[in-house]
Amino acid sequence: MMEEYPILDNKTKGGRQPMMSDVTLDVAALDAWIGDRLPGAGEPLGVERMGLGVGMGNALFVVRRGPHSWVLRRPPAVRNHPSAANTEREWRILEALDGTPVPHPTPRLYCDDPSVVGATFLIMDLVHGFCPGTGVPDWIAMDQAAAHELGMAYVDGLIALSGVDWRAAGLESLGKPEGFLERQVARWVAQLEGYRVRELPEEGYLRRWLEANRPPMSPAAIMHGDYSPFNVMAANDRPMRLAAIIDWDTGTIGDPLLDFGHLLARWVEPGEEAPIPRGASLPGYPTRAEMAARYAAGTGRDLSALAYYEALSLFKLGVILEGTYARGRKGGLPDSENLIGATVERLLITAAEFARGTRR
Repeated sequence: MMEEYPILDNKTKGGRQPMMSDVTLDVAALDAWIGDRLPGAGEPLGVERMGLGVGMGNALFVVRRGPHSWVLRRPPAVRNHPSAANTEREWRILEALDGTPVPHPTPRLYCDDPSVVGATFLIMDLVHGFCPGTGVPDWIAMDQAAAHELGMAYVDGLIALSGVDWRAAGLESLGKPEGFLERQVARWVAQLEGYRVRELPEEGYLRRWLEANRPPMSPAAIMHGDYSPFNVMAANDRPMRLAAIIDWDTGTIGDPLLDFGHLLARWVEPGEEAPIPRGASLPGYPTRAEMAARYAAGTGRDLSALAYYEALSLFKLGVILEGTYARGRKGGLPDSENLIGATVERLLITAAEFARGTRR
């Protein structure tokens, strides 16, 4: 995720630059590979790891040559699942979005040779703006009309994505839309069992409810796979709009209502407990009902089973984050320090609230 954190200034030692944990980048090898593919050939190549809080799913670096700046994304050292942090998938989607109304970073280069920097990677334009998931400028926090516009801008991004002709964009082989929704529960249960270390609250109820209440799938479209205020960049002026949707490495062709359900399920209205730390909450933000009305009007899609998608999205996210908890527990990390475990429990409890209709 490309979030706004301070850039870390790391010292180069022996041609290799230690960045974060065991994620390193060979700057000399990167410079040689880029060559004249990007502007500024012959200028020194500067590489800085974006802040330690950035890129839970990927390692991000700012790459500079003279006045030019880009962002490099590569997979992290450890993945919860082999399908995570798929740079080739992200590259395909970003290229396919060229010429569409979906705001996205412009892709520049893709390297499928892991020997260059230790992993495949892509380079894209640096997007100017702010990531609302990590905080908003004071002028928005103090202006409820601006906050309302920003909340609706998240919806507008999904409306635009829903309207892209994915076949014409060359993405027919990106996913398997037939049976997509039917496969979801079994897929995430299997992943959970792969690193099972404990029983989870509401897990049994959710597994039964999600299988028994599955609606017909909405017409297939490009899915982001992890759409939230953490994975967008907003322009820093009025009218509020998205500068880019980022972090496309889990994108696919499937049911776009799962993206919309994911956005709304993490939304926090007054008096509600957030299902995840730093859930989407800001004075002036629209309600889930207002956002649903805008999405329905903009896409023409049937939202009568929206609670299903909200519950499924939180169940999925809980399973993914349980992988992080399980890795820590197996490594000897005590629960008092393995705080992601409490977040997983809260996600499943909130998912069950959507399923039972006690949260709407």
